[in-house]
Amino acid sequence: MNRNAFLKRSVFSAAALTSLPAFAHFSSKNEKNDQPLNPKIVRQGEGQQVNVLGDQQTFKLTSEDTNGLFTLIEEVNPPGTMIPPHVHTNEDEIFKVLEGELEVTVGDETTILKAGDLAFAPKNVPHTWKVVGDQDCKTILSVFPAGLELMFEELGNLPAGPPDFAKISEICGRYGITFLT
Repeated sequence: MNRNAFLKRSVFSAAALTSLPAFAHFSSKNEKNDQPLNPKIVRQGEGQQVNVLGDQQTFKLTSEDTNGLFTLIEEVNPPGTMIPPHVHTNEDEIFKVLEGELEVTVGDETTILKAGDLAFAPKNVPHTWKVVGDQDCKTILSVFPAGLELMFEELGNLPAGPPDFAKISEICGRYGITFLT
C-alpha cells in the first residue's frame, strides 16, 4: 500500500470513528428481538482483562454490548510486545495510539504511530504491530464486526509457558485468521 492510499484509509477510519456516536444512535435496537441496546459506561480500569500471549487487553465493549456491531479493546503493552504478520478474513481493525509508539505494518506500508495516530487494517490485508520506543504503548483496538474477543479469550486461557504455535494457529484459524510466518 502506498503512502497516499494509507493516508486516505486513515482519514476514512478517523471519519468512521468520529461517526460512531451517530451510528450508535441509528443502530440502537437489538435486531434479534427489537429491544433497545443498553447504554454502558466503562470507567478507567474497568473491563475484562485478558493476557493474550503477552498482549495485555481489557475488553471495554464486546459483541454482547453492541449486538455484534463492533468490539472495543484497550491494550497496554511494554516495548517489544508484538503480533506476527497475519490476515483476518472476517474483521476490519482500527488501531488508535493513546500513549507511546507502535510500529504498524498494513499491507506493504510500515510506519510508527504516536499518540493520536491511527491505522486501519481492513480484512484480507496482511498486518502486524510491535511496541517500540522506551515506554508502554496504550492503544484502542476497534474490531468490526464484533466477536474476535471470543478468540482472544480462548488464547488467553492457554496454559502458561512457551506458546504452542500449532494450537494458536488452530484457534485463530477457526476465527478466519491466518499467520504469514
